[in-house]
Amino acid sequence: MRPWWLLPCLLVLAGCQISPAVLPSAEPRPAAECRWDADGTEADEWVRRALTALENDGFVVRHTELTLGLVNAERTRTVPGYGGFDERDRLGLFGGYGVGGGRGGVSSGVMIGFGGGGGRIMHDATRLERVSVVADDSWVRVSRDIQVIDWRGEIRESRSASDARFCTQLRNAMTTARAGEDS
Repeated sequence: MRPWWLLPCLLVLAGCQISPAVLPSAEPRPAAECRWDADGTEADEWVRRALTALENDGFVVRHTELTLGLVNAERTRTVPGYGGFDERDRLGLFGGYGVGGGRGGVSSGVMIGFGGGGGRIMHDATRLERVSVVADDSWVRVSRDIQVIDWRGEIRESRSASDARFCTQLRNAMTTARAGEDS
């Protein structure tokens, strides 16, 4: 028996493997203030300044590479009450708010080991902010992204956050670090 039917199936499946018409890109685009000239300062000096500025701003440095002029840092913050109205939390043993209703619902009868009583449990989300600074002998570039991760570990928001305000503040902190070292 020959698998003559295999060839048409492979042709159909091969047609499903196409590349997207538009490649993904950072949205919104990074601000122009997130890239500036190095003004004759060496890349390793910019890396040192970035380390100081980011640590002073509450970031934890995760990785540095002096030969590449790279610094990666992140910080986390709790987002209280984020996703407090998630419908999946409201379902109890027998459905919504009736018998066995969860998350502030009222239970009736005797239930052992099911919970769902009058207690209100809040599950806060975490905001993860990552920053990368890349420095060359001729330019410095900053990129930042923010993710909000709920208590289950699911990513609820993810966006590029390389905005003008953050990049200007970081650049000022990095140049202030230089002025403080020069005196």
